[in-house]
Amino acid sequence: MNLPKKCLVDTNVPKTANLATKPDPDSDVPDECVLACIEAIEHVIKKGGLIVDAGNEIYDEYRQQLSMKGQPGVGDRFMKWVHDNCWGLPDSNRVTITRNGDTYDEFPIHDGLVDFDKSDRKFVATANAHKNKPPILQATDNKWWGWKDSLAEVGITVHFLCPEYSKIKYVKFAVKS
Repeated sequence: MNLPKKCLVDTNVPKTANLATKPDPDSDVPDECVLACIEAIEHVIKKGGLIVDAGNEIYDEYRQQLSMKGQPGVGDRFMKWVHDNCWGLPDSNRVTITRNGDTYDEFPIHDGLVDFDKSDRKFVATANAHKNKPPILQATDNKWWGWKDSLAEVGITVHFLCPEYSKIKYVKFAVKS
């Protein structure tokens, strides 16, 4: 897997990595997707290339959904690493975004993104505000599959760790809608 040096990590990536040690009987995520997330987390930790917002909205979301103890899963280890290293990241890895109601001034204006998930806008706004527009790692949130083309049109790349899973789940989701 060819992973970027610097990137944003959607919260579902470490959560999916945690399935290796904390299986969810209701999950249909394939093992290869869990392994791809583990590899991605290990890559980000090793390279130290995590991009976050300076206001800690991404950090706070991680903290709400992952264990600060750093165990038992790889995703929890990522949380501990973020906690221990976030404020030591280069200034260029901490991006200022401006909340504006339920969105951000840095969130791109595009007809295809009008219905973009409010809780995930911080990732897109952070990527968009960064001078290099780093990619966003995405694992199992199938809605992103439907927004990938619109995001690409505004210069935001989504790196799907589980592309086949995301595509299949998105198609099933789109049929239900």
